[in-house]
Amino acid sequence: MKALRIRQWMVIGMLIILILPRLFYEIPGLFDRYVGESHKHSRQETALDTLMREVGKEDIARWRDPNWQSALGNMIATSHVGIILLDASDHEIYHSVPAGSESTVYRELSVMEQGQLRGKAHFYVPMQTSHLATAFAIIAGLCAILFIGWQMGRVVVKPLEAMSAAARRIAGGDLDFHLPESTVLEVADVRAAFHAMGKGLRDSLIRQSELEEERRFFISSIAHDLRSPLFVLRGFLNRLERGLASHPEKASRYAAICSKKAEQLEHLVSDLFSYSQLASLEQLLRHEPLNIDTLLTDMVTEYLQVAKERDIDLVYNASATEHVLHGDAHMLRRAIGNLIDNALRYTHSKGIIVIRLHVEDTRVLFTIEDSGPGIPEHALPHIFEAFYRGDDSRNPEYGGTGLGLTIAQRILRAHKGDLTAQNHSQTGGAIFTGWITLEISLEANCPIGSSCLH
Repeated sequence: MKALRIRQWMVIGMLIILILPRLFYEIPGLFDRYVGESHKHSRQETALDTLMREVGKEDIARWRDPNWQSALGNMIATSHVGIILLDASDHEIYHSVPAGSESTVYRELSVMEQGQLRGKAHFYVPMQTSHLATAFAIIAGLCAILFIGWQMGRVVVKPLEAMSAAARRIAGGDLDFHLPESTVLEVADVRAAFHAMGKGLRDSLIRQSELEEERRFFISSIAHDLRSPLFVLRGFLNRLERGLASHPEKASRYAAICSKKAEQLEHLVSDLFSYSQLASLEQLLRHEPLNIDTLLTDMVTEYLQVAKERDIDLVYNASATEHVLHGDAHMLRRAIGNLIDNALRYTHSKGIIVIRLHVEDTRVLFTIEDSGPGIPEHALPHIFEAFYRGDDSRNPEYGGTGLGLTIAQRILRAHKGDLTAQNHSQTGGAIFTGWITLEISLEANCPIGSSCLH
């Protein structure tokens, strides 16, 4: 049923209360008129005709005769017809009318003698309504009131009581509630708002629980990753402090280990700081025009020495066209640097890392492909999750901090791009594919970096 406003429901209820009793009040009369009318009407007409012939005789002196009046009364009693006899001055001579018939004169007869009015006779028939009609009307009125009360209780009172109970349950932390439907528009709107509020609170609690779980995992991961290098660093520093490194060569080796662990700690703290800023990354970005080809060329140049030390070939392939886009050069350098670090970490000696740059109609796309062992199939869906590492032992010597890929993906998404990972179908190495959406130049009405730039 279509929902109506409460004012419309009130109007409908008032009309029912006003019309229904009147309708039931008329039913007995209608029944009597159309079902028993023919037989009753013929009897009354016959009785009236007989009575009028008896009364209409010219000798009206007998109207005052008690015997005649007694005989007339017997005729009236059997026919259920009423009569009032009046003289010429409208003084009542005889009166015999059934109760409830006085309001309507059915027929009227004037008796004349020698051209002068000598008397008048008023004939009545019983009214069609009766006490039964009144009883029907009262019952109908009560039924109408009970129906309206039941209906209002069902569509207004019951939902409001349920909302009150739901509000108390929400205050107690119980968000599992269901409110009955209502055809009153205002109540239906409040019901929908209650359900939306409950869903929002449930989602908020779920999100809060997830954030709390992530926070606990975040703290435990930090503790784990910081403890290992600190333990090693402290151990070798204690050895140096106690003079256990008697030979300069051993002391130099201890110092190199301490330096490496300090570098790991710096790398970890840097990753943690970057990760803490990812929630508001869009607000931190400083967009400016930059040449992505120049950016990649500079980064490859920086990593060539590291790759040479590990006996790894680092190759960069790109088209000759310059590709200019708007972005944060520092953040993009960090994202791509994390990907190159990851490739260098997993590529063995004599391996190769190939970086490619390609421009499509609406985006700049780059790939970083290595010849390492690839990503385990069970790890592919999880490698962009914070603190996830394919190395279950979480050894920082090999597995990193578990934040580099997460940071890289979020930086690219903040530039309206994305980052995906897959394994090479033939060599088995990992392929990371990233892209950045090209903005539309309003002056040239074409993608930034395309040949239509002036």
